[in-house]
Amino acid sequence: MKKIAYSLLAAVVSLTVSASASAQDAPVPYIPEDQMPDVVKILPAPPQDPSQGFDYDILRYMWGKQQRRDSVRLAMAVRDAVWSLDTTIVILSKPFGFKLSKEETPAIYEVLTRGVTTIENIRFRPKAHYFRIRPFAYFKEPSIFPQDDEWLSEEGSYPSGHTIRAWACALLMAQINPETAEAVFARAWESGESRVISGCHWQSDVDASRPVAGIGFSRLQTSEEFRQQMAKAQEELARLKNPGCCKLKKKCK
Repeated sequence: MKKIAYSLLAAVVSLTVSASASAQDAPVPYIPEDQMPDVVKILPAPPQDPSQGFDYDILRYMWGKQQRRDSVRLAMAVRDAVWSLDTTIVILSKPFGFKLSKEETPAIYEVLTRGVTTIENIRFRPKAHYFRIRPFAYFKEPSIFPQDDEWLSEEGSYPSGHTIRAWACALLMAQINPETAEAVFARAWESGESRVISGCHWQSDVDASRPVAGIGFSRLQTSEEFRQQMAKAQEELARLKNPGCCKLKKKCK
């Protein structure tokens, strides 16, 4: 299993490098992190050991280990674990329906990178506050990425940053292109479950992360700069759907 995980991880290295190469500077959030909602005041605490909720987390951890036997699902979990915003965009651009990049779709790319960064910054306070132990560390077993286990153990498990990122990106993509929302959300949901399969997050971490992303998304809508950029992204999508309108000098709808 370790050999399979390593080979799969190697297979996505080129994707990570190529996807990240275009991101020369960290995206500037539309709203500073200290002005985002403090979800520590909103979220319930993660399940305690022992409790029925924690028992369910253990069952789901065992489920995740079973899923690793499926080479296709394991490959998805490996790819979803790449901590690169560009990689997340590449993954979700397939159900979104268009190839997205800084060069080819600058308006969409900007609103996604800056919007996701704004939303995902909401994770810092609850992670530090609860500093929950990760599943692989609790069971003293390696995750599917043992080379990362040491540094992952130094960061709280609740909520899941990867899941917040994927769900935030899906929310923004659905706002830009509602026609493909179902497919985008379905893939983002699988991305969250990948964190359980990896052994890096409890199911309750993942379950809490989706509404956390929604809370950040709601706050993001109050930014005038974001709303203006979102309008540009929607116009850019209209041009992608109907490239002939630009040649005719008509406003795309």
